[in-house]
Amino acid sequence: MTPPEDRLSQFRLENIKMAAVTLQGDSIRAVTGAMVAYEGQVAFKNAGMGGGEGLGAAFKRKLSGESLSFMECSGQGVVYLAVNASEISLIQLQGHTLSVEASSLLALEGGLRTDVKFTGLRGMSTGQGLATTTVTGNGVVAIMSDGPAIMLEVSPQYPVVVDPQAYVASIGQLNQSFVTDISWRNFVGGGSGEAFSLRFEGQGVVYIQPAER
Repeated sequence: MTPPEDRLSQFRLENIKMAAVTLQGDSIRAVTGAMVAYEGQVAFKNAGMGGGEGLGAAFKRKLSGESLSFMECSGQGVVYLAVNASEISLIQLQGHTLSVEASSLLALEGGLRTDVKFTGLRGMSTGQGLATTTVTGNGVVAIMSDGPAIMLEVSPQYPVVVDPQAYVASIGQLNQSFVTDISWRNFVGGGSGEAFSLRFEGQGVVYIQPAER
């Protein structure tokens, strides 16, 4: 099995707003339209909604309105990926499950599995549906954020509460709950007018962006 540090070298950040992926006869999945340039012998094909997740996940996406369309990039060469000058972060999964907003997912290694997880009222608070995308397995995931992604550590002693409009992704043994908390928004002058927050407890990391959607 290839060591995680070697696998990470397939993905690299050309700069904070562009990812470069080296293909050596293998393939990756990227969101449709993310390719801005490529070098070498690279083939692209439409991987469809969810990129071959299966009928169960496809049904959940349709039911929840969680939109995610992939293209498959394969061959020998380098593919450059970017979307709307969003800032990019690389996350190495080693048997973990990453929960990520569909709008924040840029690309992932071909062996990783995606699915849909229902999140209940959190989707209703953000107007983004009732589900979020999960990525599971061993490999690299590239995520996007509006501004540099900020990692917040969650521990049993220190839960984290975030604005749902700023939430990007989370990983670890986390329990997420949906709370109503109007007072702190009044003090910070939140522009969304939302009276809802996301509370994460357990052990893990929450990624947020320094901007509201």
